[in-house]
Amino acid sequence: MKKWKVAIVGAGYMAQEHARALSSIDVVELVGVCGRTRQRAEALAQAHAMPVYRSITEMYADTQADAVVVTVNELAMPDVCAESFRFPWVCLLEKPVGVDLQAATRILEDSRRADARAFVAFNRRSYSATRQALQELAADDGPRLISVLDQEDQDAARAAGQPEEVVRNWMYANSIHLIDYFSFMARGDVVSIEHGAPWTPESPRFVAATIRFSSGDVGIYQAVWNAPGPWSVTVTNREIRLEMRPIERLAVQRRGERRLTEIEPELVDAEYKPGLRYQAEQLISILEGRQAGLATLDDAMRSMELCAKIYGLAPAS
Repeated sequence: MKKWKVAIVGAGYMAQEHARALSSIDVVELVGVCGRTRQRAEALAQAHAMPVYRSITEMYADTQADAVVVTVNELAMPDVCAESFRFPWVCLLEKPVGVDLQAATRILEDSRRADARAFVAFNRRSYSATRQALQELAADDGPRLISVLDQEDQDAARAAGQPEEVVRNWMYANSIHLIDYFSFMARGDVVSIEHGAPWTPESPRFVAATIRFSSGDVGIYQAVWNAPGPWSVTVTNREIRLEMRPIERLAVQRRGERRLTEIEPELVDAEYKPGLRYQAEQLISILEGRQAGLATLDDAMRSMELCAKIYGLAPAS
């Protein structure tokens, strides 16, 4: 049985979760880790019986890995990606792809120059609830109303030790998880964005925007900043209303019914960080030359651009 060799860059929480999901797949061999903090890298290496390397270049030269999972922080992403793209492995990059739109653009341009095979770990796309929702939507090609409720807290981010540049760009760091739902739940291109409540960086409070797509789909984005609120996604068409609140669980209301019926998520989303085991399987599908549902860097860039336009950080089309 062929073993696919996977290396990891970064040794923090997400690196640990990716390693746990990947190591549960029979055809995967974890072959090395390279991390900024030597102590954490050694702990991760010991947990999965793999060596620690001083650099990405050294790790590829020694392992000839088939894939690498990059889990470094937003500020380090451009330089780490540029080095990772030098080698012919498949790259799975943790989101966000850079601290802001400019950094994401640099990473995308570097990947194109290197002709890199790069994908982005939007694990919420891999939630069983999200996949179940897409299956429900496939039965009706009519217009969709997609409503996203976001809640963010910059004070909590600061208290958690996030760098100030990351906190200032927290919509890219965290809201991107929810804004990405528009990128694959809605069909067609963004036609217009109307700002009902614009972003006020000097005094963050509420953000509201209506996004219209060429398909006729409509997106409604609402965010509360530094105030309480749940994360939720709802999608409605002629026949069904889908609600994910929390995002990890799906409930369905069909036409003619008055109640939501909960759909049980797959057990794997309880055994591992939700979405990561399925995402790991998708990475292996790519290595085996099969189709997979991972977001490409171009997909991620569309979500970053949409985030910028919702928050008035880039010109609206």
